[in-house]
Amino acid sequence: MSITLYYFPTPNGRKVSIALEEMGLGYKLQRVNILEGEQAVPEFLAVSPNGRIPGLTDELASGEPVTLFESGAILQYLGRKSGQFYPQDEVRRTQVDAWVFWQMAGLGPMTGQVTWFRRAAAKEERDPRDTSFAIHRYEKEMRRLYDVLETRLAGRDYICRDYSIADMASWPWVNQHYNYLGELQKFPHIFAWHERILARPAVQKALSLGLEGLSAR
Repeated sequence: MSITLYYFPTPNGRKVSIALEEMGLGYKLQRVNILEGEQAVPEFLAVSPNGRIPGLTDELASGEPVTLFESGAILQYLGRKSGQFYPQDEVRRTQVDAWVFWQMAGLGPMTGQVTWFRRAAAKEERDPRDTSFAIHRYEKEMRRLYDVLETRLAGRDYICRDYSIADMASWPWVNQHYNYLGELQKFPHIFAWHERILARPAVQKALSLGLEGLSAR
């Protein structure tokens, strides 16, 4: 088993575990407990210099090692390696790439900012007036991004018609954080897409990984 996934059950971690399960690639799971600072140890930084999960190592048939960080790059690598969920046709592949980068540049960071200001700032017991403008700003942008995805999914089962790494990139963020905008049913195309993917056995298995010792997240 040549693949090792350095992982914690966050949306970015789960997008890669979903891909590995969907692609049927054998892998070893190495949990990196970011709640205890394990992302800052030298062994992990050698894999992920940015100190963020996930990271991935693999060994090619030639014996040459592959070391990757950044979840979008990992998804693309796994798609090429497995030949699954990442089109070979250049026209279709560029669409998948565009939506993977859309998630990496927009949906993930904006949702992450909402998460930080709502959870972390609250734990620091800041005056609500210190964070209300930031929460409003990021929730407004999060809603705009949901509107983009809702429009994209009209008439489609998946973001690029066929299930792909583009869906695997965005789905964990929607799954974990949609309630910041209220009930997901307010976005009927996203809701149907979310439920369609949630029903996949590989997704269910991926969601169960790395939860030992953690409260519900």
